[in-house]
Amino acid sequence: MIRTYAVVILLAVVAVIASLFAFTVSETERALVLAFGKIHRADYEPGLHFKNPVYTVHKFDARILTLDTRPDRALTSEKKNVIVDSFVKWRIRDTAEFFKKTGGDERRALALLSQFVKKGVLDSIGRRTVTEVISGERAALMAEVKRGASEAANELGIDVVDVRIKKVEFPPDVNNSVYQRMEKERATVAKTFRSEGEELAKGIRADAERQREEILADAYSESQRVRGEGDAVAAETYAQAYGKNSEFYTLYRSLNAYSRAFSNRNDILILKPDSEFFRYFNDPMGNQ
Repeated sequence: MIRTYAVVILLAVVAVIASLFAFTVSETERALVLAFGKIHRADYEPGLHFKNPVYTVHKFDARILTLDTRPDRALTSEKKNVIVDSFVKWRIRDTAEFFKKTGGDERRALALLSQFVKKGVLDSIGRRTVTEVISGERAALMAEVKRGASEAANELGIDVVDVRIKKVEFPPDVNNSVYQRMEKERATVAKTFRSEGEELAKGIRADAERQREEILADAYSESQRVRGEGDAVAAETYAQAYGKNSEFYTLYRSLNAYSRAFSNRNDILILKPDSEFFRYFNDPMGNQ
């Protein structure tokens, strides 16, 4: 048991001594060594390294990091307030420069970077209208903000990888008025469309009615023409029949008259017995 404790203590002492003389840098880190408060070296590659035990090591994250900025108000060129929500992708480019300008304090670096982005957003939006900010020139606006933030952050040893605007909206105090105005505009457009549609429908109905009247008139004219031709043919047929046998023609017409006159049992005719109408009733030969 005592031997085990001795081994543990020995290993602990070796670990402490090793930490004084050696340190490791991973692939996701950047490191620099300070000698009495001054930078001794800042270009360490990933792996195991050795140092003077009185020197101190500072490590920083070398990956691309995200700064989610706080939504801020901005004025457009039309002097309208909008709320802009954005974020920044960044990483440490120069470890020594980063340490010199920020003292190795990441929170201070983020505060400075946030100010750079905010200034770029305010300046870029101030040169554009609401429509351009929301949709028309969103890509150009982000590129402009990124360019300005990169120039300022370069002095801190930071690379600005990208700047993205997540959302642009009106402040809550003007949302209702904007929505009401948009609703009125949409209602006006809808009313215009309905009015134009009604006018078009009236024109279509009027044209259809005109075509209907023309078709009916043409049909009536054609029917009258056909009826006239039929009457002419019938008259000619009757005349020819009468010319061939006038007695038979008279009998045929009389029988048709009897059929039409007595088609209903409730029909009543008051005529003289010697009327011409009963000519073939009195005498089958039609002699009066």
